[in-house]
Amino acid sequence: MKYNVVIVRFGEMSTKGKNKKDFVAKLARSIRIALRENEDDYKMVIRHDHIYLYIINEISNLEKCLAEISGMYSFSLAYKIEDPDLDNLKELALKVFAEENGKTFKIRARRIDKSYPYISDEINREIATVILKNTPWRVDVHEPDVILDIEIREDGAYVFTKTLKGMGGYPTGSIGRCLMMLSGGIDSPVATYLLMRRGVEVTCIHFAAPPYTNSGVIDKLEDILKKLTKYQPKIRLFIVPFTKIQEKIYEISSEGYPITIMRRMMYRIASRLAERLNLPCLATGESVGQVASQTIDSLNVINSVTNLPVLRPLCTYDKVDIIKISEKIETYEISIRPYEDCCTIFAPVRPKTSPHFDECLRIEDQFDFAPLIDECLDNLEVKYIKFEN
Repeated sequence: MKYNVVIVRFGEMSTKGKNKKDFVAKLARSIRIALRENEDDYKMVIRHDHIYLYIINEISNLEKCLAEISGMYSFSLAYKIEDPDLDNLKELALKVFAEENGKTFKIRARRIDKSYPYISDEINREIATVILKNTPWRVDVHEPDVILDIEIREDGAYVFTKTLKGMGGYPTGSIGRCLMMLSGGIDSPVATYLLMRRGVEVTCIHFAAPPYTNSGVIDKLEDILKKLTKYQPKIRLFIVPFTKIQEKIYEISSEGYPITIMRRMMYRIASRLAERLNLPCLATGESVGQVASQTIDSLNVINSVTNLPVLRPLCTYDKVDIIKISEKIETYEISIRPYEDCCTIFAPVRPKTSPHFDECLRIEDQFDFAPLIDECLDNLEVKYIKFEN
């Protein structure tokens, strides 16, 4: 039997009180965008507890598509019958189990419509009895191979055995917006995904240093962002010409400080662009202690140049966990392509793990970096990455 309705659950959004309807509306919009090629193949009904997608024509890859929509806790592939008469439920249950694989089962009925003449326990017993009498299946209430869920509602009965995990979090753009500092490595794409999952709409900024960095880095970034458009259909990427500032930093910096000064300049530029775009915060792929510039002392010194909040979704993640997520979202193989970004190429031999504010200020006083920052912002390149089927 082919399911004829998908039941979408909100999860964390259910705690939003009076604002819940706004979050649900954004989730419904995300679903419509994801299924825009199939708008005539389903009908969406939004209710206070769930979103229902009534299937008119079969939609290919529907399960995969729904699993990649942020804000959805779970969804069930269900069979709906208009008349929930007990005999109709028994007939449907037998058809379902004729196509399931396993040996043991459990019935789990919920009577949402309290006017229905049978309570949940009675439904459980009646359905279980007919299955036991007519099939080789056995009851196991503790660890069954298959759980048959039955929900009795005012508009009919919903029956399902398959509930799939969604992304969770919040719908895209429902929490706010940020400017993500995106490199060509493994970490920042994962951080971008985690922000999208929490409902943050992401705009990206990348610091390029040609001719030291290869154009292949930009190709990497575009390919990475194409993967991430599954979660946010449109992404802007701003590319900063960073070569002049970087050359000057390495000309004047004392040993161990180039990366710290470079990161401070990146934060200054990103802050200026964020303010220009009316984005209220920055975000990075930094993970505490992973490299020299990500120790607590380094982050403190680097962060001091901006008044904007800086989101660090990977703050407590270790590298193994980050790689697992990157493999899941299909960015890992792209990230490890052999094209290095400016942070990697210009990395000092012995970077400072505990840089001093005074030394950073002394180095920065040796050149007038303000015009160079202005030049960077005046020569930005912008790319628009859009979802493609």
